[in-house]
Amino acid sequence: MVRTLTAAAAALLVSTSLAATAAVADDIKPAVVFDMGGKFDKSFNEGVFNGVEKFKKETGVSYREFEVTNETQREQALRRMAQRGADPIIGVGFAQAPALEKVAKEFPDTRFTIIDSVVDLPNVRSVVFKEHEGSFLVGMIAALKSESGKVGFVGGMDIPLIRKFACGYEQGAKHVSGNTEVLQNMTGTTPAAWNDPTRGSELAKSQFDRGVDVIYAAAGGTGVGVYQTAKDSGKFAIGVDSNQNHLQPGTMLTSMLKRVDVAAYKAFKDAHDGSWAPGIQVLGLAEEGVGWALDEYNKDLVSADMMAKVEAAAADIVSGKLSVHDYMSDNSCSY
Repeated sequence: MVRTLTAAAAALLVSTSLAATAAVADDIKPAVVFDMGGKFDKSFNEGVFNGVEKFKKETGVSYREFEVTNETQREQALRRMAQRGADPIIGVGFAQAPALEKVAKEFPDTRFTIIDSVVDLPNVRSVVFKEHEGSFLVGMIAALKSESGKVGFVGGMDIPLIRKFACGYEQGAKHVSGNTEVLQNMTGTTPAAWNDPTRGSELAKSQFDRGVDVIYAAAGGTGVGVYQTAKDSGKFAIGVDSNQNHLQPGTMLTSMLKRVDVAAYKAFKDAHDGSWAPGIQVLGLAEEGVGWALDEYNKDLVSADMMAKVEAAAADIVSGKLSVHDYMSDNSCSY
C-alpha cells in the first residue's frame, strides 16, 4: 500500500475558487508541456505523465504533449498549444511560470494549470505543495534507520525550492535525535542538474565515504545515479515525487510522495466535468498532497516502531501541534 491520498480525497483541496467554467468532454482539447528531464524521468515529470494518462484511460480523451529539452522552448510550446486550440493546458514545473504567465495573458479564454508555482491570473490554476512536511517524515525515517547517525541529502538545481526539501528533511532527522548529522550537496546551478545521474552517483559516493548510510535525493533524473550507488554500496536511498521504491528494491527505504499526478489528473478531469476553477491550491499533509510510500518493496525495511513514530509526527503536523519550518518563508533553515 502507498501511504498517500486517493483521487477522491484530493478533491478536498484548498482553493481560492472562482466561478467554474463549464465544459463537456467533446469540447476540451487538453495538452501538457513537460519540462527538462522528460516525461520518463522516473520522478516529477513522470508523476504528471501518470496523472494525465489516468485521465486519458478513464475518459478516452487524448491529450497533446511536448517535452521541453532547452529553456527557450517553454514559451514557444505553450503558445503553440494555445494557438492550436488546446484547453486546458498544463505547464509542468516552476521554471515554466514566466512563460506560462505571458502566454496566459495572450489567451485569456484558455485555461492553464501551473504545477509547482503560482501565476496569479484569472485563467490560471496554480498548484503548490508543502514539500517540507513530506520531507520531514522521510527525514525521520532516515534517522530512525541510520546506524551511523549520519544521513545525506542530494539536491538537483540549487534553488530555494530544493533547499525547502533539504530543510524539512534535516528537521525530521533532528527531530529523532539532535545528534543526527545531515550532509548536503546540490548537483548544480543550471537545469542540467536535474538529469545528471553520473554527478548524482559521485555525490552519493562521497557522502557514503564520509559515513552516511541513508541518502534522500530530490534531484529528478539525477537521483537514479544516487539510487544505483546506494545499491552498490549496500546503503539506503530515499526517492522523491513519484513512488520510486520499485527502482532498487531493498535499497529504497521509502519515497517522499508529492502528488503531482493528482494535480495533473484533476486539472484535466475538472475541465472535463465542468468544475475547473482558477486560483491557488496548497497541498500538504492535511490535504494528503504529500506523504511517504510504503509498499511491497520496502515493507520489510520500515519497522512497526518506525512507522508508529512517523505516523504520530504526521498527525501532530496536521493538527498544528508540530510545526515544520518552510525554508522559502525566509530563505533560511533556522528552526
